[in-house]
Amino acid sequence: MKVPVPSELLPAEALGRVHFVGIGGAGLSGIARIMLARGIEVSGSDAKPSATIEALRALGAECFVGHAAEQVAGADTVVVSTAVRADNPEVVEAGRLGLRLLPRSAALEAVMQGRRVVAVAGTHGKTTTTSMLTVALQHCGADPSFAIGGDLNESGSNAHDGTGDLFVAEADESDGAFLVYSPYAALVTNVEADHLDNYGTEEAYRAAFTEFLGRIDPAGFLVACTDDPGAAALVADAAERGLRTIGVGIGADAEVRAENLRQVGATSTFDVVDRGRRLGEVRLQVPGQHYVLDALAALASGLRLGFGFADLARGLGAYSGTRRRMELKGEVGGIRVYDSYAHHPKEISGDLEAARSLAGPGRIVVAFQPHMVSRTRIFGAEMGQALGAADEVVVMDIYVAREDPEPGVTAALVADAVPLPAEQVVLEPSWSATAEHLVDRALPGDVILTLGAGDVTLLGPSVLALLTQRAKEAPEETPDDDG
Repeated sequence: MKVPVPSELLPAEALGRVHFVGIGGAGLSGIARIMLARGIEVSGSDAKPSATIEALRALGAECFVGHAAEQVAGADTVVVSTAVRADNPEVVEAGRLGLRLLPRSAALEAVMQGRRVVAVAGTHGKTTTTSMLTVALQHCGADPSFAIGGDLNESGSNAHDGTGDLFVAEADESDGAFLVYSPYAALVTNVEADHLDNYGTEEAYRAAFTEFLGRIDPAGFLVACTDDPGAAALVADAAERGLRTIGVGIGADAEVRAENLRQVGATSTFDVVDRGRRLGEVRLQVPGQHYVLDALAALASGLRLGFGFADLARGLGAYSGTRRRMELKGEVGGIRVYDSYAHHPKEISGDLEAARSLAGPGRIVVAFQPHMVSRTRIFGAEMGQALGAADEVVVMDIYVAREDPEPGVTAALVADAVPLPAEQVVLEPSWSATAEHLVDRALPGDVILTLGAGDVTLLGPSVLALLTQRAKEAPEETPDDDG
């Protein structure tokens, strides 16, 4: 549900006891972590048990599995996830009691008040870019607060209450949340139509990013990728407003540019040129050109914040990834299993490009789970086309998320559009059968990749277990009698 943003945005310390409905999610759990670190009393509920719930309990939060009206008792403020429906008993009870109701955006703004905020926005790459900037700043000796839509591999956490004045935040546009924040600086990775279930039209979606420019401190700056037409248009608009802008990319128009890009296996190496001056080399531990662009945006932001290139480059080189972003789950019998959050055609293409670099002479075997009915209706055919960059494809049922099913909108819209021979594409309605399809199709040297924003992420361990089982069952080779 979409909870209205109150006219008065209070700091976190003024919210009293805070209860989170959907506390196990990537967005709310991070805010809860920061509040707990500040000594604020926190409780919350989620539909399913999870490692996140257990981690929050260890930090002092009272967490419930399942939703019940009595669980909001004693709360002063109730923060509600957008994935929660309006008839949720805790939301209904909070309304009956007249408690303060906040959307995620207002709760994040509450913990960011008083800090110098660097907000990372864009259709794709927000989580990775926020993570890269955070790790790079940490290697410069800074201790920024951060709130990220995924767990850093380095810390295993998606949020931290730092001692410095900087706060690096992933600024989600899906529900207009980024229009609540007032950042000192902003990064925009790209602007490409998405979340039309909320915005209605591509024009409205793009207009929200233009509105976001007006939220940036006039004394701050905007970093945006000029290789992307939507983000490049924002750079031009921001410059007209008198805002300091830094364009990044591989193209000649970029102020901070990557040159001499080399991608080998799981690494990407490139030279950085800032306004014609070569600063040095950056070597990333993550593959794919889209991650190079994310790293450039993080680097340019760090430079404009006053940090040195050498330390920033060292931090980017140490960045080992974020969970669910081309995350290696394991390897059995020469078959590597990765998981990634890609759920938009552009993201699918980027991750398959990275997987191709990882696979080398091997093949790519993909399980893709479409996310949301409206997104599948709008982008299903494009998703299928993007999946054609793989060698073997299993398309799962739609992860419905917060919407209701629609007649005629099924995963077949994706599967039917995959430009591969029919025997290389499977439409599998059974979640539990998907792992077997992947293992049946994979050979030593191949990369298995699970893609999507839903529970497809849980497939990795099942695939690895099945690979292990089959390796044990495989007959041992005996020496040739003639040898």
